[in-house]
Amino acid sequence: MNRLIRITASLALAVGLATGTLAAEGAAISGEVKKIDEGAGKITLKHGPAKSLGMEDPMTMVYRVKDPAMLKQVKVGDKVTFEAEEAASGYTVTKMDKAK
Repeated sequence: MNRLIRITASLALAVGLATGTLAAEGAAISGEVKKIDEGAGKITLKHGPAKSLGMEDPMTMVYRVKDPAMLKQVKVGDKVTFEAEEAASGYTVTKMDKAK
């Protein structure tokens, strides 16, 4: 019986880890840089659906950035993929890369 519990727990852990990885990979949002405001630490992004943020329709939004150094790595017109989270102060980009 103890062995059965261990096997079941191991299987549940493996499924949980795999599901978490898939969810994290699905969090990336595709967009285009429309405006950069380094002084305010904000970026305006035109993007497609952002299901990780509960946004089903494409839109253009202003986001805060977690790390102001991200703003120096892109310019207006760049295609990017990014991840963002919702906080009390608004939406914040937590990760951003130029699209390939």
